[in-house]
Amino acid sequence: MPTDPLIWAVLVIAVVILGLSKGGFAGVGMASTPLVASVIDPLTAIGLMLPIMVIQDGVAVWIYRRSFSSTILLRMIPGGFLGVLAAYFFAVSVPPWGIKGVLGVVSVVFSVWQIIVHLRGVPDIPAQPRFDAALGVSTGAACGFTSAIAHAGFPPYQIYVMPKHLVKEVYVGTSVMFFASINLMKLPSYASLGLFDVQNLKTSAILIPLAIASSWLGAHLVRKVDAQRFKLIITVILLLIGVELLRQAWGAAGVAHL
Repeated sequence: MPTDPLIWAVLVIAVVILGLSKGGFAGVGMASTPLVASVIDPLTAIGLMLPIMVIQDGVAVWIYRRSFSSTILLRMIPGGFLGVLAAYFFAVSVPPWGIKGVLGVVSVVFSVWQIIVHLRGVPDIPAQPRFDAALGVSTGAACGFTSAIAHAGFPPYQIYVMPKHLVKEVYVGTSVMFFASINLMKLPSYASLGLFDVQNLKTSAILIPLAIASSWLGAHLVRKVDAQRFKLIITVILLLIGVELLRQAWGAAGVAHL
């Protein structure tokens, strides 16, 4: 388990942010894993965070169990499986600094996307039956890949779901159900990568009570706090984290090639 107080402080902040996301501040949780990866090995970070996310998913699924779109889930989940599978083959073929670099790129690109969405909104996409189904599968695949690599699959989800103008509870509930499914899909590939060692699981177990409490807190606060302003603050933080990850990856790549 970590002994550095800084690492524990970062873990606590990351788990609280993730819990708020699961509780209703949809999207802010994608800052959690890049934040942890900025202070520890990136594969260790994603392996450590997944058990916590699965527990939080259980709380969130219970909260939103009556508010979701089954049509969207049936279109996106098969693509999500393909994305998770692709991410597994990617992870076994690149060095740790490469994973950190991808985390950095994903963080920067998606934070910029979120800022654009905040300023201009997501444009409506024509939802013709065949086109809509294909878009659902392809964005589901993008979600699965980026979620498996960086626990950051929310922006592709937005591309498909936001133009449908769902009511708030159904929008959040559908995201909860979709990402709960994706997180369960990630368990076998993470296990085969050796990311669930005893020390990681002990660390995750210590943080689980905080994870549950922060999920309930998110469900309570989402009705009282300006969710869009809070999300923008977290997005700017994610952008800064992404830049730092890219700096670390660049330095590690230079050392590896000496």
